[in-house]
Amino acid sequence: MTDPAAGLDVLIVEDEALLALELSFIVREAGCNDVGHAMDSQEALSLASTLHPDLALVDVHLSDGPTGVDVARAIVEECQAVALFMTANVKRLPEDFAGACGVIGKPYSDKAVRAALVYLAGCLHTGRASGLPPVGLQLAPAYAERWGLGAAPLAS
Repeated sequence: MTDPAAGLDVLIVEDEALLALELSFIVREAGCNDVGHAMDSQEALSLASTLHPDLALVDVHLSDGPTGVDVARAIVEECQAVALFMTANVKRLPEDFAGACGVIGKPYSDKAVRAALVYLAGCLHTGRASGLPPVGLQLAPAYAERWGLGAAPLAS
């Protein structure tokens, strides 16, 4: 059986260089393709429209301020990609998650991010969840419904 994360193109939107580097390593370790990094909203939107990622890992607070929510919404609406928030500010997300599929709260473990990437890759490839989300991943209600989980499971 092939790894569901293999071939998933991931854009990293994170203004802290060390965290972006760590995420890049985790993305590649999970079998995904790290297609680019952005530190601010303008760079993120430019890369997303050029690279057409399958998934964007988006921090809420970027180098140009708390613009991550707007970035995620634009990536989802304009680039038809899926966004996943990576933030310490989970409670600041809008109820609709700005169209993102979910959130992983900071601080996170490498294992939690890898598990989330594999899980999301499976959901994106099949259109259905293979079970409950892994520990650390909270799905947005719309995506939980879309992927056959009903109401969004509580965050682990």
